[in-house]
Amino acid sequence: MKCDKKDLLLYAVTDRYWLEGRSLKEVVKESLDGGVTFLQLREKILDEETFLQEAIELQEMCREYQIPFVVNDNVDIAVKMNADGVHVGQSDMEAGSVREKLGPDKILGVSAHTVEQAILAEERGADYLGVGAVFTTGSKDDADDVSHETLKAICEAVSIPVIAIGGITQENVSQLAGSGICGVAVISAIYAQKNIKEASENLKKAVEKIV
Repeated sequence: MKCDKKDLLLYAVTDRYWLEGRSLKEVVKESLDGGVTFLQLREKILDEETFLQEAIELQEMCREYQIPFVVNDNVDIAVKMNADGVHVGQSDMEAGSVREKLGPDKILGVSAHTVEQAILAEERGADYLGVGAVFTTGSKDDADDVSHETLKAICEAVSIPVIAIGGITQENVSQLAGSGICGVAVISAIYAQKNIKEASENLKKAVEKIV
């Protein structure tokens, strides 16, 4: 499965922190019902076996909705379960060697913070770039902040699709208009909301206006 630009419109990244007693599958389904177009499973605390099980379940659900499913960081699990792809950060693994492990037909997403990193990731086989943080966010060190100018420069420097990530909400997403992105990646703007389906629907409409 290759990734199409339109698949990246509303890219959701999972987070167990907001579950409040619900299952991850349950909250993800609500977000898919709300129109999420791409799902990344991000897990920092689960053991490999549980992670693998969860990844298999979520991928099955994404197939029903016909949206791409990628695993964050864990290339071995992505390969083992035949995920649609993987997303890696700058420090996780050199993009070229990830592409070798994954094979040519899988989706490879790479995080980039500078034009240099973006160009290099494209050369080494990335299918799309996640660029951020575009707004100050609590979930990552603010040293990762990327200015609007840099975001625009990255979009102009590469031919692969670029999505913005970091601190994006329905209220501030309009500030990204004109940057050249084809979508946004969010965690709390969907999964921390009381009504996940509605949050997804509203955010999707807001993103469609600016891309």
